[in-house]
This record gives sequence, structure tokens and C-alpha cells, in this order.
Amino acid sequence: MELQTLTDFNAAAYLAIGLVAISYLILFSEKINRAVVTLLGAMLMILLGLQTQEEAFAGIDFNTISLLIGMMAIVNMTEHSGLFQFVAIWGAKKVHAHPLGIMIILATVTGVFSAFLDNVTTVLLIVPVTLQITRKLELTPYPYLLLEIFAANIGGTATLIGDPPNILIGSALKLSFMDFLITLTPIVIITMALLIGAFALIWRHALTSAERNRAIVMMIDEKESITDWALLYKSLIVLGLVIAGFISAEYIGLENGVIALGGAALLLMLYTWGAPHQTRDERTEEIFNLVDWTTIFFFCGLFMMVHGLEVLGVLEKAGAWLLTLTEGSVQKTMALVLWVSAFFSSAIDNIPFVATMIPMLKSMEADLGGREAMMPVWWALSLGACFGGNGTLIGASANVIVAGLASREGHPIGFMRFLIWSVPVMLLSVFIASVYLEMLYF
Repeated sequence: MELQTLTDFNAAAYLAIGLVAISYLILFSEKINRAVVTLLGAMLMILLGLQTQEEAFAGIDFNTISLLIGMMAIVNMTEHSGLFQFVAIWGAKKVHAHPLGIMIILATVTGVFSAFLDNVTTVLLIVPVTLQITRKLELTPYPYLLLEIFAANIGGTATLIGDPPNILIGSALKLSFMDFLITLTPIVIITMALLIGAFALIWRHALTSAERNRAIVMMIDEKESITDWALLYKSLIVLGLVIAGFISAEYIGLENGVIALGGAALLLMLYTWGAPHQTRDERTEEIFNLVDWTTIFFFCGLFMMVHGLEVLGVLEKAGAWLLTLTEGSVQKTMALVLWVSAFFSSAIDNIPFVATMIPMLKSMEADLGGREAMMPVWWALSLGACFGGNGTLIGASANVIVAGLASREGHPIGFMRFLIWSVPVMLLSVFIASVYLEMLYF
């Protein structure tokens, strides 16, 4: 294969590449809303004749869209019960409000929640509790917040629904919930354990608090966090059913998107059951309003844009170039994809990067021995994109959210100050992932 294949495009392909490149640059500059950028980019592709309307809409992965909408609705309803805050406070009291123990507990809770919720929701729930507890203990929240950022991005890697890149990869390859759980959870647990252990070792002498302050934390009644006990029980039942559905999806013949939407509809019915007509409508509209429609339409536009590149053969040629670069070796391709994904995801949003990589890597499968032989590369894409989010303060949405919440409380997390911790964490976690994949497959 000649290296020149990357430049062997017609005018339409060059136009599409330019359009996507400009759209991505605008996305990264955050000058225009990201949903507006991708939708405009997709519409321009159609208007310029780069793809037809039918091709554009065929590119939308409705399984991913359904999964996102369903899980957003379920999480928002569950959040109304106060479950997540309850768990955080309960965990803090279980270690007798010891500062170091609290750091370990909150990081663990963040990692576990991030495996089943989106990272932004997780930190929005955990960070306020963290700030409340550290305020009472008269401690700096800095190490707690740092570790929670890292735990959110690493924990989200463990499952199909934990991070958008995994949702994209899982839907494109028809991978099951158990595929992710079996393959990625071990490396997530190893990385989390090492990370928490390192933080505990580094901060063990600095995290001390007076007995009177610990007593104040022990007096917090975690049950007061539960605002709706009935909704709590309903949410736990439906979440259990949805997770069971994900695990058995390949056996019952249902897509994960259908299961998530079905769970959302069931919980919404239970949430509004028995309420007056007007209250039912108000609660339903409230939950629908809490769905992040900006993200949903961002994905729709992104799918259409990337499909345009696929239709024009751009991604297939890029895949051929990558094959030449790695000499057709799955092992070399895996290593390259892992590290490139990590560094790109540190600097830019990993969602458009992964969305673009998926069809490109798919075009390489036949030359690399088929789907099964190429699975190490797909797992490398997932681990690189998710772990790479820890590289900088703008590497993941959760990082930006935590920094904003901390700044409002008078504890700013500067870009360079974060970088001192984030770069070693990212490099170490990706190195561990590299060793793990090598041992698992080679």
C-alpha cells in the first residue's frame, strides 16, 4: 500500500475534509454551541452535494441516541430521590470521618457511579458533598477533587454506558454490556487501586483533622439526603432491571437503546403514578426538559458529518494509510491507536475523535484478520480515549465542571496546577493499559 493514498482524493473529498476540519476547530474553540456546529456542518454537506439526505440520516446511530436519552432520563429521576448524596455521606461516616478514609471512599463512589452514570452527572452529585464535608473538616478540598476527576474518567471506562466513547464503540460493533464489563473492568480496578493508593501515600500526612471537626461530620444525617423514599425504591428496581437487560441483551434480542428507553418509560410511569393529571404532565415535562438535548443533537449532527466522510471514501483511505504505517500488524496498530487516542483526548473532545476513528478502523478489519483479530485495537481506542481525558483540565467535561464548582467555592484549580498531577496520571494509566492489552492478547 502506498503512502500517497491519503492524498488520492477528488474535489468532493477535499471539500468534505475541509468542512469537517473547520467544524472541529470551531468545536474546540467553543465559540459556537457544539450542537449548532455539527448540525450546520451536516446540512452544508447535504447542500453542497457531498452526501444525500438519505445517506446523512442513515448515518445517525439511533441505538446510541436511544441509549443516551433513556439513561439521561433514568439518572435524572433517580437523582430526585437523593440516592447518590446518601451513599457519599454514608460512606464518609463508615470510615468515622477520617480524612484519608473519606478521600478513598469518595473516589471509589465516584468511580463506581461513573461506570453507570455519565461523568458530568457523577461529579455534579459528588463534588458538592465533598466540599461540604471538607469544609466541616477544615481541610483543603484540592486532593479530594483531583482524585474525583481522575476516578470519574477512569471509572467511566469500565462499562458500555460509562462514557460516550464506549457507547459509540459498543453500538458500532454490536458489543454487549458484558463484553465491556469482562474486558475493561479488570484494568479499571487495577488502575483505580494504584491511583487511590498513590494519592493516599502522597497525602497521608497532610490530611488530618481535629476530633471536634470529625464529630461534626459524624452528626450529619445521611437519611435527610433522601427526599423521596418511594421514588428511591422505584429507581433501584428499574435500574436493576435495566442493568439486567443490558447483561442479557444478546440473549433476548434487544438493542441497548431499546432497553434504556423502556426503562425510562417504566420509571416515568411509576414516578407519575397516582398523581393528579396536571402534576403527571408537569413531572413528565420536567424529566424531558432535564434530558441534555444539546448533546443529543450534537451526536446527530456528528454522525451525519462523519458518515459524509465515509460515503466519500475518506476514512477508508485514511485506514489504508494507517495500515501502511503499522505494516499491517495488529499489535503495532493497537499501540498506535492507544497512545494517539490518549494524547488527542487530552487536548480535544474525545467524542468527535472516536466517532471519526470508528469507520476508519472498521475499514481496516478485513486486512487485519477480521473483527475478532482486531478486538485489541478497538479496546485500545476505548482505553486511550477514556483515560486520555485525564490529561488536561479541558480533556473531559467532568474536569471543567469540577474546576468551575471548586472556583465558586474559593478553591480554584488552575490549568498548570492541574497539569502537574494530570500528565503523570494519564501517562501512567495509559502505560498500564498498554501492558494489560499486551498481556491479554499477545
